[in-house]
Parts: sequence; C-alpha cells; structure tokens
Amino acid sequence: MRNEKKRYAMLIDLRKCIGCNACAVACKSENNVPLGVWRSWVKKVEKGRYPDSQEFFLPIVCNNCEKPICVTVCPVNASIKRPDGIVYIDPHRCIGCRYCMAACPYGVRYVHPTMKIVEKCSWCHHRVDAGLKPACVLACPTGAILFGDMNETQSEIARAIAKNPVQVIKPEIGTSPHTFYIALDSATVEAKQGEEE
Repeated sequence: MRNEKKRYAMLIDLRKCIGCNACAVACKSENNVPLGVWRSWVKKVEKGRYPDSQEFFLPIVCNNCEKPICVTVCPVNASIKRPDGIVYIDPHRCIGCRYCMAACPYGVRYVHPTMKIVEKCSWCHHRVDAGLKPACVLACPTGAILFGDMNETQSEIARAIAKNPVQVIKPEIGTSPHTFYIALDSATVEAKQGEEE
C-alpha cells in the first residue's frame, strides 16, 4: 500500500555498526566536504574499564526533522524543507549568519571554510533525486544504514521500522527527527566523543 506523499527517513541499526567510518568518508567524497569539517561522523564512546571495556559507535547525520527549527530561524529562507521531508540549504541564499547552527539541537551543521556558508547532511538529495541511495548507505559494509520512503509500507525501511523498536536522538525537543536508530543508548548520545563512562 502506498501513500501518495513520500516521506524519506534513515534508519541506523547500531547492532550492526562496526565504527569503520566508511559512511563518513563516503559522505566527504560525495559532497566535496573539505578537511576539518564533517557532514556526518561516527561518535565513539568507550564503556567500562580495561580489561572489561567495550566501544560503542553512533553514526551522526542530520535528522531532517519533521519540524525543523533550522528552517524557521533562517532569515533569508536558505534552509528549506522539501515536501518529501529532506531539509537542505540553498547555497545561493545562505549568508552564513549561523542562526540555523545555533538553533539546531543536534549540532550537525558547519560553516564551509572557504565559501563561508552553512552546510549539512541532506541525505545526498542530489542522489535521491536521481533515484539513487545516499552515499553513506551504499558505503556501509554491514548494511547498518537504511534509507527510503516511510510511507511506502513495503519498503525495506518501513518494514524494518515496523519490526524493531526504534529511537531518535533528543525526542523531547519536539522536532520529530526522521533519522531513527535501533539499539540507541542514551548514555552514548550524551557522552562526549571518545569519552569513557
């Protein structure tokens, strides 16, 4: 069964993530992201004490929220939410004021060091528009990242979300993120990169 309106989402199964960073590297390559900044990255947190420690991984991408604060605060309408849910930045409109960066509760935006405009993960909307999957999805060697139309009930992502308990980062903010996680641990979300618990 199909709803006529598409609503894209991403699902990251943390049980499958091995922290290899293939997703982050593919993102940098696909989107010409300069050194020193990232559109997506893998947060690594160590839990326990040696010799009984374990590393946990948390890929971070833009949530492309249903109610994106970044869109509402942009004074020049450079942050745009498409009807299919993808939030992107129009590079011709952005003035680099950073209001969207201050408003984003997830810290997923950055200023391009030479263009001086704000950029972020947009789920490779240029690829999606061409009928392709985002670069991170294709690069993941374990199949931990799924992408697709949530409203297409027989799509791989819709079936995976229906079969598994999923969580989002910071649900209390009220932005209705559309990057979902399986086996998300709040302690990993709150910990700093590389921090030991």
